[in-house]
Amino acid sequence: MLEFHTIMNRIKKIIYKETNNRVYDKDIAEALGFKPSHYAVIKKRHRIPYKAIALFANEKNISLNWIFFDKEDAIIPTIK
Repeated sequence: MLEFHTIMNRIKKIIYKETNNRVYDKDIAEALGFKPSHYAVIKKRHRIPYKAIALFANEKNISLNWIFFDKEDAIIPTIK
């Protein structure tokens, strides 16, 4: 699994693609549903907010495999 800053940089890239503006911590906090002060604590402690990232990724239709593991989605076999 990737470390905190790498994961947050991926979130930053997604936000940047949508806005084409510089992305600040407050923008990441807002995208993940946090107050900037709460995000600052998470960042300082290097705590990955898995649930918030999963909800963000679902909303944006982004692969969690890419965000957390730097992998493309695996092919899921068809179950009959």
